[in-house]
Amino acid sequence: MTLGNKQGPKFFLDIEGELKPWDKGTITTEEVIALGGWDPSLGAILIDKDNVERPLQPGEVIELKPGMGFSKKVHFKRG
Repeated sequence: MTLGNKQGPKFFLDIEGELKPWDKGTITTEEVIALGGWDPSLGAILIDKDNVERPLQPGEVIELKPGMGFSKKVHFKRG
C-alpha cells in the first residue's frame, strides 16, 4: 500500500501531556483551547522548552517552535 506524496503533520503539540497533530506553523489561543477540549473561560498557558510559563491572550497567534507545550493549569508530577 502506497501513501503517495501524503506527508504527516508538520507539528505535534503537547497539550496537557497529550500529543496532538497540527499542520500549520502557527496556532491561536482559541485553537489550543479547542484541541485541549476545555472551557475557554479557563484560558491557556504556554510552556516553553525551558519550562517558562506565560498566559496566552485571547486572539493571540503563537509561532510554533520545538519544545512548546500548552496547559490550562500548572501540573506537578512525582520525579
